[in-house]
Amino acid sequence: MNQTLKEYQVNFIEKKSQDFDKEFWEEANCLTDFCSPWNQSEISKIELRVLYDLENLYFKFTVFDSDIYIDVKDESFESIGNSDRVELFFRTNRELNPYYCLEIDSNARIMDFRAYPNKNFDFEWKWPKENLIVKASRSKTSFAVEGQISIKSLKALDLIKGNILEVGVFRAKFNKINNSEYEPTWITWVNPETESPDFHIASSFGRFVLMK
Repeated sequence: MNQTLKEYQVNFIEKKSQDFDKEFWEEANCLTDFCSPWNQSEISKIELRVLYDLENLYFKFTVFDSDIYIDVKDESFESIGNSDRVELFFRTNRELNPYYCLEIDSNARIMDFRAYPNKNFDFEWKWPKENLIVKASRSKTSFAVEGQISIKSLKALDLIKGNILEVGVFRAKFNKINNSEYEPTWITWVNPETESPDFHIASSFGRFVLMK
């Protein structure tokens, strides 16, 4: 188990510009420290940038991968769960009682739910729509997911303690194993040190430090 949590410093900005532009994201530290402890093959580069102001936490994932799989049979959570995506988990305490999950695919479809220990998932819960905005884009070499979460909602859910958010940062990458089946590779910021992939445990979280 990780006793000292990995940290990422989230820079403060006075006020978000009207659009998420290149200049805006240059104010953020770039997190690239991702791994797949259960897979020996090389993983594609991932960048995460996070900023905040008095109203919102802003995030942008850039995944440098041109072979993106999306399950488009419907708009269900099952379909999103079978697609390439990025994930942010926020916990209220080390006991994970509760924690909140955002899983977002390259079409900006959101799987949001509340969770409790031992993978007890409450899919009826939703992040308040007025407090979460997400969009996605794609190029020939990458896809990006960017969005904002209101500070008000993070505080209401008891997720900000002083200047600290405890966060898990993940990616699911689906690879074709035959003509009709895909198999996920699980990628994480913090190595949870488990024999098999498991992000729903305390050791998969790090700390976002809100800087002034």
